[in-house]
Amino acid sequence: MDNRINNEVSENMDRLDLPLRNEIQNLRYIILNANENLEENMKWNAPNYHIKDADRITMKLYPPNQIQIIFHRGAKTQAQPEEKLLANDFGLLDWKSNDRAVLTLKDINDIELNKGKITSLVQSWLAATT
Repeated sequence: MDNRINNEVSENMDRLDLPLRNEIQNLRYIILNANENLEENMKWNAPNYHIKDADRITMKLYPPNQIQIIFHRGAKTQAQPEEKLLANDFGLLDWKSNDRAVLTLKDINDIELNKGKITSLVQSWLAATT
């Protein structure tokens, strides 16, 4: 098992008994492998990813028929950039503000089809926000 996978997060995911548990695990690997400085913890009952305690990416696991990846700059409100933080989002992101976007995935096929794009989005997001 990847030593960057947080065992506490895995245990919490097992306790939640989610129908998309395998998809969540797949996304955890994709996100962590996108950047060697990312660390994983739990936030809002879901996997969360941060660099030096600055939260940047959080999964949303409910409703249980989809997984959302929230790209953000932390919980505290910050001055909005004039433009979206990513110029190329592959048409996958639903922008909530210029510094907050959501990627919605339905199943393992959706994840596998977009694996390279997800990796690129994570890398671009971290470059733009750290």
